[in-house]
Amino acid sequence: MYNPQKGRLETIDAVMTDKNTIWFDNCEDGQDISMITDFEGGILISEFAYGRPVLIYEVTSAEIGYDQKKAKELKDQYI
Repeated sequence: MYNPQKGRLETIDAVMTDKNTIWFDNCEDGQDISMITDFEGGILISEFAYGRPVLIYEVTSAEIGYDQKKAKELKDQYI
């Protein structure tokens, strides 16, 4: 995944389950957000394309209302 706070790619062990991940089925474009995953007090934001997920610290999916559009805005803010 890409860690914009550190400005580099990192390898992590993250398990995506129904308890920590929201999947979005309405993706059409490669840049659409396909899932958001709560991970160690932050959020992993993944696009529909095969790019790297982005980790944002100190934000949870609940804090952005489990919203696909807000996740995209948050990712774009950090990238």
